[in-house]
Formats: sequence, structure tokens, C-alpha cells
Amino acid sequence: MSKAIIGRKVGMTQIFAEDGKVIPVTVVEAGPCTVVQVKTVESDGYCALKLGFLPADEKSLNKPDLGQFKKAGVSPCKVLKEVRFETVEGYSVKDVVKADVFAAGDRVDVAGVTKGHGYTGVIKRWNQHRLKETHGVGPVHREPGSMGANSSPSRVFKHKNLAGQYGVENVTVRNLEVVRVDVARNAILVKGAIPGPRGSIVTLRTSVKKA
Repeated sequence: MSKAIIGRKVGMTQIFAEDGKVIPVTVVEAGPCTVVQVKTVESDGYCALKLGFLPADEKSLNKPDLGQFKKAGVSPCKVLKEVRFETVEGYSVKDVVKADVFAAGDRVDVAGVTKGHGYTGVIKRWNQHRLKETHGVGPVHREPGSMGANSSPSRVFKHKNLAGQYGVENVTVRNLEVVRVDVARNAILVKGAIPGPRGSIVTLRTSVKKA
């Protein structure tokens, strides 16, 4: 059965295993999430849950989102996300999904939005080499090299790695291990790093590919 929960990235730390090994972990404030809508194959053509996370004031929401919460009879939430499920049996509107939906040893896929770095050059964005710092080269040494602008094709091909916006992309890190679950603090400790800065919203779901 597939499981999922919405959380907020708190930051990274480390814990010690019983054999003394250091395990780097990311702390995620997972839930509690309220089920706002249940989608089934009969009614919508696929199975999914709409989960609300973090309480919000009605004034901060637009009318379409606020209407969904009023229809479900649920308190407004800042975050409203739809998560696909293999089956939604056992779920109903107003149910609360907590951190204990996962347990230590589970494998999860974590999806989030990466850090934004603004407009960056080719060296930082694409890990390209800088130009030689010798006479006759420059005056800029961190610019891209030749674009191949001869008489043919006399243009720069599409999709060439150039300077531009770096970061703020939807990224999913697969097959991470849940090291510890703290139900009292709504915390899930995931081994390794996950995308996004501290305080960003992430989605944890059962891993699609097994390790």
C-alpha cells in the first residue's frame, strides 16, 4: 500500500547508530495533514488524496481554495497538495495523516523545490571549465567558449548550456531511508540530503523503485 505525507524541511543534523556509526539525517516536520478530498477511479478516473498542511487564516486564501476547504468542512491550510495513491481504501474526508504513517526502515521518495541561485554563469550552472588565464585570453575568463558561429550554421543551436536561471526546480530524490520517526514532535528523520532550503515544503511518499 502506498503512503504519503506533506512536510516542512527543518534542517540537517546527525545521529549515532548502535554500533557508533554517524548517520547524516534531514529532519522533516511531517504533518499532521488533513484529508480534504478523496479521488477514486469511479469518480475521477484515478486514485488520489488532497492533503492540507499548516493552518492558515481565511483572509490569506483565494476563493477557489477556500471553497474546497468549506466544502470538505476542514479548517483552511496554507499548503494544499494532491498525492497519487494506488488505492484510497480506508481514507475519508477529515482524516488526519500523521508522521506514524511511516516507520523506521521504510524507503521513501522525497520531492521538493531546489534552492534558487538566481542568474548564474556557465561555470556555476553547468560546471564548465574556465578559460586559460594567459596573454591573449580574456579580459573575461569565466565566459563560455566558442559557440561554433561559422558560415554554417551561422547560429547557436538550441539547448546549448549557457548562463541563466539556476535552481528553483522540482526535484525528486529516490530511495532514501527513514531512520527514525518521532510521533510526539511530528518529525521524520531521513538519511541523507533532500532538495530545498530550510523551511521549504516537501512531499514524502513510498519509494517507487526498491533499492
